[in-house]
Amino acid sequence: MAFLTVFSVPKPFVGHIGVIQRNAIKSWALMAPDVEVRLYGDEEGVAEAAAELKVQHVPQVTKNQFGTPLITSVFEHVGETSNTRMVCFVNADVILPDQLVPQCRGIDTGAFLLVGQRWDLDVKEDLDLADPTVRGPLWSTLSERGKLHAPAGSDYFVFPRGIDWGFPPFAVGRPGWDNWLIYRARAMGVPVIDATPAIRVIHQNHDYSHLTKTGEFHTGPEAVRNTELAGAHHLFTLADATHRLTGDGLEPTRGLRYLRRRLLTTLILSRAAAPVFRVLDPVWYGARKLAARLPSA
Repeated sequence: MAFLTVFSVPKPFVGHIGVIQRNAIKSWALMAPDVEVRLYGDEEGVAEAAAELKVQHVPQVTKNQFGTPLITSVFEHVGETSNTRMVCFVNADVILPDQLVPQCRGIDTGAFLLVGQRWDLDVKEDLDLADPTVRGPLWSTLSERGKLHAPAGSDYFVFPRGIDWGFPPFAVGRPGWDNWLIYRARAMGVPVIDATPAIRVIHQNHDYSHLTKTGEFHTGPEAVRNTELAGAHHLFTLADATHRLTGDGLEPTRGLRYLRRRLLTTLILSRAAAPVFRVLDPVWYGARKLAARLPSA
């Protein structure tokens, strides 16, 4: 039986995006023999890329009015049809390292949500990641060539198959849902593991020209809708993690960074405080929508 199902919803395989998505998918398939890879959606080139790279393809996904797949659709399908112990959602432009699999094998906390910061790197060309002389330097020079991204956005999530997160109808590839998932894990009492010290993943830099039909990444209608569905005060980050995965194993989060957030987190997760945040959220949404309508400077 395979250990891990890696699944994603790629963008159209056009131009530079197509190049870096192929790089990412190749890295997933090379991690270990007991890793399965699934590509969801019917965007241009997805079926052909799946056949070329010998991974699974599931074209049927539920979409919103803009034609964007819904995160609920793919998470539910993986949960219902995969037979692996673990599953990993990852954005289709992210190269995963070999050590992700052994690190996940070593976690025995029961339910958990593992997530970490990414390293941003300029990659322009097709990479032969099966070649150790290409794959090795990619990681060994990452600290010099790449940049560690801020902990607000998350590009991959690993968790045991079978957890029902209860997703609202979030649009894939738009902000908010990843932060909500960290909140949801905390609200469910599921440990959130910050894997940044132990696992380095590479995000291949790209533009956002694919969003021309639905507005800017942070201010378009899908972005605003995702944030509304999440709840303004449910946008958790890695500062809300309960554990860290290091070279020495799993440890509880400590330090001022986590303590500051823990004070607010306790209030947000309190049922007694919920009415207060239901009042505050619409105010935040109104300010966000107004800012989106104002002309840029």
